Amino acid sequence: MFVGENLTNLRIMHGYSRKQLSDILGVTEQAVWQYENNYTSPKMQVINELKQVFNVKNKYFYTNDVLKKTNKTETVNVMNIAYRSKIMNVVSKTQAEAKHIEYLDTFVDYLTAKVRYPTMQIIRLRDEVISYLNNSTDDRLVQINKVAELARKKLGFRNDTNEDLMFLVEKSGVFIFEKALGEEIDAYSLWTNNERPYIILGNMKRSASRRNFDIAHELAHILLHYRIEFTNLDRKEHKNIENEANIFAGTFLLPEDEFRNDMKDILHITNPDAYIDLKKKWSVSLQVLGYRAAKLRIIEPKTHRNFYAALHRKGYLKKEPLDELIPIQKPMKVKSIIDLVSKKGLLDIRRMIETDWKVEVTFFYRMTGIESTFFDKYFISKQDFGLDNVTDFSPRVSGK
Repeated sequence: MFVGENLTNLRIMHGYSRKQLSDILGVTEQAVWQYENNYTSPKMQVINELKQVFNVKNKYFYTNDVLKKTNKTETVNVMNIAYRSKIMNVVSKTQAEAKHIEYLDTFVDYLTAKVRYPTMQIIRLRDEVISYLNNSTDDRLVQINKVAELARKKLGFRNDTNEDLMFLVEKSGVFIFEKALGEEIDAYSLWTNNERPYIILGNMKRSASRRNFDIAHELAHILLHYRIEFTNLDRKEHKNIENEANIFAGTFLLPEDEFRNDMKDILHITNPDAYIDLKKKWSVSLQVLGYRAAKLRIIEPKTHRNFYAALHRKGYLKKEPLDELIPIQKPMKVKSIIDLVSKKGLLDIRRMIETDWKVEVTFFYRMTGIESTFFDKYFISKQDFGLDNVTDFSPRVSGK
């Protein structure tokens, strides 16, 4: 029997309205509504179309999906999703991302069911931050800077580099994934209701420096803005929250003492090209370097305006030197977990994909951002002729 809820979950995760899906399938919007509410079952031709659209097996639609089996429908509060975006959050987009996180969280649960995890460092850090914020009499700017400094220390960063940024944030307990988010949204983050933090990064071709800033910005939301209902913020409140995250990111990525020493070597402080060696050292943009110098009052406001004007004049606001040379850090944590549980014999990855989830490999690429070729090794059949004990069958010549 066709399970309409499975179709609803897939449609929402992919961001389709019923009308959009009906146009793809060549049926009416009412027909899609009837499929989802189990009033009618789609014909096999429609099932085959759905299979292609969502990269699942035909049988996916005839048994309860992983969300239903694990009761994951209340994992995410859509109001807690923090976007790094040029636009205010859109309801349909927020619902799609919430459903996406439900699938991801189910996947993480599935992978880690037989893996013992220590208490996540990020939770201890968050609790320490909450305690500080609740009891501090410092003004907000001081609070933000202190939390950024604390985070860098607790997560084990060196004071002279950001080269392990992605690794150390993932190691702390944050799950980071890539996804096609479109041009309007750079990244987003949230805590699930079961206290698991996620950062979702856009997978459009971006520079390492912009990606690093996205990670630091979302880490700010995870630590400073725990359980804030972002969807209820007005435009002014949203702008203020984003500004706090930007301040945190600058402080986190460029620790004050080391950065002040670096700035002593900059002779032409209004020339962005003078900062290229610092960009290489810290893997942050020239724009962020200038912003941080201004915030620390190493350079005067007028000088910073001249610096920014030079960025614009040189075309660096769109593309900077070294953008194509500094390697972009990629999420590795979940890949490592997959390799571990497979190597230890705790999980058959091929069975997971084909039998338990009933999907194609491309479904996991869409969900996790992990390239499809990563899974190829788990689909290689090991051919064994059972020749461990070979009997000598060589011909014998009888004597005359």
